[in-house]
Amino acid sequence: MHKINTPALVTSAGLAALLLLSGCGAEEASSSTPAATVTVTQDTSEADQSGMTLAQQNALGSARDYLEYTAFSRSGLIKQLEFEGYSTADATSAVDSLNTDYNAQAAKAAQDYLDYSSFSRSGLIEQLMFEGYSAEQATYGVDQVGL
Repeated sequence: MHKINTPALVTSAGLAALLLLSGCGAEEASSSTPAATVTVTQDTSEADQSGMTLAQQNALGSARDYLEYTAFSRSGLIKQLEFEGYSTADATSAVDSLNTDYNAQAAKAAQDYLDYSSFSRSGLIEQLMFEGYSAEQATYGVDQVGL
């Protein structure tokens, strides 16, 4: 069995370009209804920014943007922010300050995979674990899509 490589890590500038090319602004992109049957709402409004450095606040903004764009595991989001140039400490601080439901993220990721490929139940759980979701999160995600 092979693992599906996820799209290349996306820079925030690249994300903005993708949104502009698709004809969507950030607000339109986050409010458009995806083809997936799994709906994920992300509550990031209560992230406490007090005591955060400017770099951590910027990482937090990038993390919010990425979560509006696609599903991420905790470790995947930290890696994405590190790729963007944030330190591990700043990326981790930003990600951990969010109120992210990683079960819901796993469900969205599972649906995204099924939208473009076929998987067995065990294969999809394994793929989600490869992406950084825990076994429990991956199983939850696969359960939510009915596989």
